[in-house]
Amino acid sequence: MNNLAAQNTIDFMSRRNLALAFSAALLLVSIASLALRGLNLGIDFTGGTLVEVGYPDTADLTEVRAALEAGGFEGAVVQHFGTSQDVLIRLSPKVTEGSADISTRILTTLQGGGQTVDLRRVEFVGPQIGDELTEDGGLAMLAALFGVLIYVYFRFEIRFSLGAVIALIHDVVITMGIFSLFQFEFDLSVLAAVLAVIGYSLNDTIVVYDRVRENFRKMRKGTPLDIVNRSITQTLSRTLVTSLTTLLVLFALFVFGGEIIHGFSRALIIGVVVGTYSSIYVASSAVLMLGVSKADLMPVEKEGAELDNVP
Repeated sequence: MNNLAAQNTIDFMSRRNLALAFSAALLLVSIASLALRGLNLGIDFTGGTLVEVGYPDTADLTEVRAALEAGGFEGAVVQHFGTSQDVLIRLSPKVTEGSADISTRILTTLQGGGQTVDLRRVEFVGPQIGDELTEDGGLAMLAALFGVLIYVYFRFEIRFSLGAVIALIHDVVITMGIFSLFQFEFDLSVLAAVLAVIGYSLNDTIVVYDRVRENFRKMRKGTPLDIVNRSITQTLSRTLVTSLTTLLVLFALFVFGGEIIHGFSRALIIGVVVGTYSSIYVASSAVLMLGVSKADLMPVEKEGAELDNVP
C-alpha cells in the first residue's frame, strides 16, 4: 500500500477487539432478556381480541379497567393508543364468543355510566392462527438467513458467507433483544421490519465485501488487515449517506406516521443503526478471524489458459 493511500485510510480494525467486546455484551444482554422476559407478543401471535375505542375527553385508564372487570372482562390489557382520548383494549382468546359479540359487550359496559364512547376498530385472531403465525415467522427468518448463506457463498467465498450470516444473526438478535428488554410490542409489522433489516444489512455488507475482493486482487502489497481497512474507508461515505437518508425517512414515519406503524419504524431504526455498525466491524472482523487471504479471492485460471496466450 502506497504512503498516500495509507494516510487516507482509517484504521477501523485496530479497534475491532473493542467492537467485538461491545457486540458480545449486547448479544449477552439480548439473549438473557429474550430467555428471561421473552417478547411482548402482539395479538397477531398470541391470538385474542383487540378493541380500539375513543372518548371525547381524556380517558382514565383505571376507571376503564374497573368497568371492564365489573363487566366480566378480567385480565384485560388497557392502554392509551396515540392520544389520551384513544384507548386500546386487548383480551385473551375467547373460544365461545365471537369478536362482534365481545365488542358489543365492551361498548355497552363502557357506556354504562353515561359515557360517550365510540368504537374505532375490532380485530380478532384465533389462538390456532396465532400459533401458526409464530411458527411461520420463525421459519421465514431461518429461510432468509439460509438463503443469504447460499447466495454469498456462490458470489464470494465460504468465509465471506459465514461472515455475512454472523453479522445478520448479530443484527436480528440485538434488534429483538431491544424489543424484549423494553417490552415493545412485537407483532407482524415488526417481524416484517426484522426481515427488512436482514436485507438492508446484507446490502451494506455486500458493498464492503465487493470492495474487499476487488482490493485483494489489485493491491499487490498490504496485509489482509490493511486491505480490509482500505475497503471500509473507500465505502464509508456511501454507507453513511445511505444510512442517514434511510434514518431520516424512518424518523419521519415514527413521528408523523401514527401509532399503528410505531413498531415497524422503531424496529427499522434500530436495525439500520445496528446493521451499519455490523457491516463495518462484525462482518469484516469475522472474515479476518476466519483467515481470508489473497489466494482465496484470486480468479481461478482455466486449464490451458497459458497455452492459449502463447503466440
